[in-house]
Amino acid sequence: MKLRPLLPLLLLTSLAGALGGGLLAHMLTQRDAALQAGTALPRPQLLALFSLTDTAGRAIDNRALLGHPTLLYFGFTACPDVCPATLATLRGLRAAGAPGELQMWFVTVDPQRDTPAVLEQYLTAFGPGFTGLRAAPGTLAPLLHVLGAYAETRALPAGQPTMDHSSTLYLLDRHGRLAAVFTPPYTAAVLAADLRTLARAARL
Repeated sequence: MKLRPLLPLLLLTSLAGALGGGLLAHMLTQRDAALQAGTALPRPQLLALFSLTDTAGRAIDNRALLGHPTLLYFGFTACPDVCPATLATLRGLRAAGAPGELQMWFVTVDPQRDTPAVLEQYLTAFGPGFTGLRAAPGTLAPLLHVLGAYAETRALPAGQPTMDHSSTLYLLDRHGRLAAVFTPPYTAAVLAADLRTLARAARL
């Protein structure tokens, strides 16, 4: 009979322990997803609906992201430095141990000059595994906006205009949501290690 007043206290203690254990597990999961070259979003973010076209003329939309983690990069084929350097790094991801199911998308921000043929030839120089994508001029803005990316034309004193654009890599999980972002500098080995970390934390 004297033990009855202790029961509520015991129940509260057990509940606190359970909650504390859950919080600790959550904290460990967050720590396990700490990245070397980027930042994992606490909650994956849904993308705007988009409509792209690959170099073979096939329509590509959000459904193409389902079932595969995807690294997305915005660039253009006349980019003098950042784009080729990024693609050269991504080319080494497979050898560095990145997940084999990973898709790599290169979305041009200069669709008027980057025709399907130009885009295909450009990406072929970096080896297999890249998907080149285009949007109709003026229709890429919603996707850029939701990712926090930018792309704008900049006039040059002489010759063709160039494009200013984000140099960020965007990781989309197998549900088509933004899961992490990577900012340079990074190497293929570091990116591959970060992707393995995210896979262990069930973030891909």
